[in-house]
Amino acid sequence: MFDSLREDIQCIRDRDPAARGGFEILTTYPGIHALGLHRISHGLWRRNLKWLAKVIAAFSRWLTGIEIHPNVIIGQRFFIDHGMGVVIGETAEIGDDCTLYQGVTLGGTSWSKGKRHPTLGNGVVVGAGAKVLGPITVGEDARVGSNAVVVKDVPPGTTVIGIPGHVIQGRASEEQHRAIVEKIKFDSYGLPKDVPDPVTNAINRMLDHIHAMDEKVDAIGNAVTNLGGNIEDVDLPDLEHCEVEPDYPERN
Repeated sequence: MFDSLREDIQCIRDRDPAARGGFEILTTYPGIHALGLHRISHGLWRRNLKWLAKVIAAFSRWLTGIEIHPNVIIGQRFFIDHGMGVVIGETAEIGDDCTLYQGVTLGGTSWSKGKRHPTLGNGVVVGAGAKVLGPITVGEDARVGSNAVVVKDVPPGTTVIGIPGHVIQGRASEEQHRAIVEKIKFDSYGLPKDVPDPVTNAINRMLDHIHAMDEKVDAIGNAVTNLGGNIEDVDLPDLEHCEVEPDYPERN
């Protein structure tokens, strides 16, 4: 128990630059309080003392603002930063070295009594306000952006943002992943304005395609006119000012 507590304190010192010392962490961090109380309630739950386990879980929620069902399986070095509003449902499973920020929900999408909550692999980071829903798996070292709503499996080593959640980067080496995260400025509290937007990207590409088709049609029309043909002029909507600010590299 004390070894786990030392690990908990050390992982907070490693991940939170605001942490100043072990005593401060032990006495003022709600995440470590919720985790300690969960270990007690989980042990009672496994011994079939379920009412008492739920009482301790309810006390933990009152004390910390963090709700963790006593049945939840949690690995080592789990860190809940800030913590207020975190909800972790009954059949959720959390691997080692995971980090959750405030307002995160690991929730269910069904009233069935089987597996209905997410499984987080080792090293997963879930940003503030994100919702991970259903019996899905978030692969190890994946990141879920702030306020994302994730309802499908997340491949290992990827970053997911948006509603519904979509992958913005595939699996990479550790060095590549760090460089990618730095480039897109992954932020556990919000999304920067320059994160690639797949909708904007799709609109831009459709507009490019339409412009290219217009040029081809004009060329065909000129060829027909030069051969003596006659093409009736048709007024078409102007697309000149419909360009959305691009978020993909310019093409030559």
